[in-house]
Amino acid sequence: MKCVTVYTNNLTELSDILPTLLTTQLEENEEKQIEGVTVSDAGDVPEDYIEKMKSKPEVAVLFTKNPPVTILQHNNVFELLFP
Repeated sequence: MKCVTVYTNNLTELSDILPTLLTTQLEENEEKQIEGVTVSDAGDVPEDYIEKMKSKPEVAVLFTKNPPVTILQHNNVFELLFP
């Protein structure tokens, strides 16, 4: 599962850049600015990563249907997990 980290704690900012982010190709460990927000490719995470993170009380989990993306919010970042 591919993971992209978005360095913001603002859900509105994430929502604003999400369409662009979903069409942006990032190389492994590449970092870019999208509308002033830093995003980076965090590589692949194991399949059980979502379950581990869901069990932590400080993590919020969101899902999108199309495309299917799992979004984890914790600390000052969002992690987008793509199948």
